Amino acid sequence: MLEVRGLSRSFEPGKPLLDRIDLAVAPGEWVALVGESGSGKSTLLNIVAGLDRPDAGEVRLDGRAVDYADDDALALWRRRHLGFVFQAFHLLPYLDVGGNVALPLALLGAGADERRTKAAAALAAVGLAGLDARKPGSLSGGEMQRAAIARALVHGPRLVLADEPTGNLDEAAASAVLDCLGDAVRRAGAAALMVTHSPLAARRADRVLRLAAGRLGA
Repeated sequence: MLEVRGLSRSFEPGKPLLDRIDLAVAPGEWVALVGESGSGKSTLLNIVAGLDRPDAGEVRLDGRAVDYADDDALALWRRRHLGFVFQAFHLLPYLDVGGNVALPLALLGAGADERRTKAAAALAAVGLAGLDARKPGSLSGGEMQRAAIARALVHGPRLVLADEPTGNLDEAAASAVLDCLGDAVRRAGAAALMVTHSPLAARRADRVLRLAAGRLGA
């Protein structure tokens, strides 16, 4: 589903941060990307998300190459095909939980009934059924991250990108969130790429790749 071919990115001449990276993630597969701070993990994630541009190589989703030349087309592509889970939950405090989860649908122009129905189903899928009307501030950290997972998957993305999704959680909450993320990705048949420093998080993935000296290895 996700293919990265010959991807390179440098911020200083002659010092590639990413050096001819090749990567493939299958539907329903969850891949963890680990490495030292500054190794380029977040840069790779940003390029896959179309938030940064490679110097060489390409990213393909479902066989189609990402077009980095058109910012408007990239934004629409992200809305339709990508789901994001971050270390900070990024839930809007003035919206209820259902409204937060439905945001990707709102950006795609879905009607109010569709947004409510799909948000409720997504919340039920992550164990938060009936919490639609609650405000994010009333949830625990683990519950907020599960709501963020529901938001990432509510619109049926083909690819889920997670950047340190358990970084703000204690071990018990992190373990529950990782179970939830893995189950949700596999149930949706999405591909998932997760950047993490956490050995606990990496062990839950189907496959772990290490980024060092600009190259990927097992």
